Order: sequence, then C-alpha cells, then structure tokens
Amino acid sequence: MTSRRRAVHSPAASRAEDARADPTEARVIPLRADDRRTTWDDADAPPGAEPGDTGTQPREEALAESLAFLRRRLEGDYAVDEFGFDADLTEHVILPALRPLYRSWFRVETIGMDNVPDTGGALVVANHSGTFPLDSLMTAVALHDDHPAGRNLRMLGADLMFRLPVVGALARKQGSTLACTPDAERLMSSGELVGVWPEGFKGIGKPFRDRYKLQRFGRGGFVSAALRCGVPIIPCSIVGAEEIYPKIGDIKPLARLFGAPYFPITPLFPLFGPLGLVPLPSKWYIEFGEPIRTDSIEPADADDPMTVFNLTDQVRETIQHTLYRLLSQRRSAFHG
Repeated sequence: MTSRRRAVHSPAASRAEDARADPTEARVIPLRADDRRTTWDDADAPPGAEPGDTGTQPREEALAESLAFLRRRLEGDYAVDEFGFDADLTEHVILPALRPLYRSWFRVETIGMDNVPDTGGALVVANHSGTFPLDSLMTAVALHDDHPAGRNLRMLGADLMFRLPVVGALARKQGSTLACTPDAERLMSSGELVGVWPEGFKGIGKPFRDRYKLQRFGRGGFVSAALRCGVPIIPCSIVGAEEIYPKIGDIKPLARLFGAPYFPITPLFPLFGPLGLVPLPSKWYIEFGEPIRTDSIEPADADDPMTVFNLTDQVRETIQHTLYRLLSQRRSAFHG
C-alpha cells in the first residue's frame, strides 16, 4: 500500500522508472485524476496521440479492487484489532468517502508533515473547532494521504460519540477509541500515531466570536500519557474549520432534550433545514509543528502536577501562536 501511495505523489518520470523495474506493480499504481491515461481506439484517439497508445486503465483497476474488497468482506478475510480498528474498511470505504471534502471542498493544504515520524508512537495534539468535529476527520485523511508513510491516526474521542448510533460504530471501525489514559498509553506503546483534541466540546461548541481562541486544555491527561510512553508530542494547528458552521446561538432546551452539549444555531441551520447542514467551503490549512520530545523526562514526572502543567501550557501556546501566524498569512477564509 505504501509504495502505491508514494507513486501517487511522485513525478511521472519516477513512475516510468518503477514500471521498468517491476511492470506488474506498475499496472496497479493508482494515478492522480489529472495524470491518468486511458486506452482508446485509433478512431477515438485525441489530437496528437499515436495510434495504439495504451494506459493503465484506472477504471478497470478500481473495479477489480472494489470486487476484491467485496469478496474479502463476504468471506470475512479481514482483520480487526482489539480496539475495533478495521484497516480494510477504513482504506476502501471511510477514507474515500471523506476525500471529496478534503481535496475539493475544503482544499486542505498541509504544512510540516516531515515533523510526524514515519514509524513509532507519537501524540498529535490539535485545536478543536467547527461546531461538528470535521477537523479530526480531515486530520486523519491528511496523515494517511499526505504523509510519506501513510499513517493511520488513532483518534481519542468523547464517550458521547460512541453512544451515537452508526456514528459510534464507524468511529470504532476507523480506529477511534475512548479518550482515556489507559487506551492512549496502550496505543502509543504499541507504536501507533494517536490524535487528541483536548479542548473537547468547549472547542467545537464555542461561539463564532471566539474563533481561534483556544479553550482550556483539560487536566493534561494526554501529556501524562505521552510522558509515560516516552513518545513525542506534535502540536497541530488547524485553520479553516472555524468557518464551516459559524455558531451564532444555542438552543439549550433542545440540547437537553437530545442529551447533547449544545444545539447550534448557524446562519443556515436550522433555518434551511437539512440543507443548512452542508458545511461552508472554507479554505483549510493543517500545520504539524516541531515535535516536543518527552524521552528526556523521567517517566516518574508524569505524576508531577507542575511538570504536566508546564508541558501542557507549552503545547497550548505553540498551537495558539501558530494559529495566529496562519491567520495573518491567509487572504480570506474561503480563498486562502
């Protein structure tokens, strides 16, 4: 999988060299939409094309891959780990469903991807916003599609998410688990890339007037977990999510009725009904900052309140300053 994904982002010359080295592998390398070649009859060849030109026939490959996926599902030939993560379903269903939002709607640009290690445990800590937590999903797509190693982000989520029908089950399949210290430590100790959004509902549910102002980062449980595991903490700053559902009000009685932390009022919802649930096409930037190393700190300090507080504050300040810098550099919320 990794070699094919790298081919997507490599120049055409590199792909040609790969094809000469291993023609079998070259036939299954998926190409970008703007770099695809298809087979045509001589009569239908576009101007300037040589008769008999052939390509990789991406549609046929996609069909074959889809049929292979269906066969695996029917035969039960796929693996699910102890947390419920289904890599096969994530790769072939969940991520493809999110890519149109990532690539075409939000036009996400990533910065500092080289700060995320290719292997081993690490903790990505990001700001949270947007009324609905699409920022976490877009971060997961970024790390899978744009990172050289194609890493899966194992997200830590609130218990409310796992109580929701369908959503909770899909979250488990995608690799998410409850935001608790034992689960976080088990994942990081086994070499997984873990993602946490410590602002929680305070972040995604804050009023639009408070956009890009970080809320409190809880009690620093994520820092304690990283210290015990000795893994790096990677600050992640997301710009663009604040504008997708500008929250201008909250209907608290309805929130209590549905057991939700808030029931948002936006310029389009609930006025336009289901149509108001379509996110606005803001331009997104996701920047991964320089890792904060924890392996030089004694694991015993994970229980020291002052050590945990100082490191939590360092992560928070790093993200906040990066948000301000990214905001000062973009032209507008919808055009970058």
